[in-house]
Amino acid sequence: MDCEGCELKVRNALSSMKGVQSVEINRKQYKVTVQGFVEPHKVVKRVQATGKKAEIWPYIPYNLVAHPYAAQTYDKKAPPGYVRRQDAVMPVASYGSGPGAAQEERLTTMFSDDNPNACSIM
Repeated sequence: MDCEGCELKVRNALSSMKGVQSVEINRKQYKVTVQGFVEPHKVVKRVQATGKKAEIWPYIPYNLVAHPYAAQTYDKKAPPGYVRRQDAVMPVASYGSGPGAAQEERLTTMFSDDNPNACSIM
């Protein structure tokens, strides 16, 4: 989007969608933020129908990532204060017996109200 006409065209297309509560456009970052109850792929399709290139924003603020400068997340093309979105792969804890069950038990009791030292961990 390089002009107000393009911005207005995209804003009107998105704000007319059912479930959209607000549309914010940042022309400097080429970013459109849509808030509401809509599916992301439908928003992308609606923007593409206006003739503009669209994709899901691949960056998130670096303070939301555990390791923001890891090889997978750091991106030189990202705007200042943002890193590439990476889905964290967490191991699935096994229920029942085994090493996973012992660790899960420690984690659930660590933050329970019955533990008097719970606040000191946080």
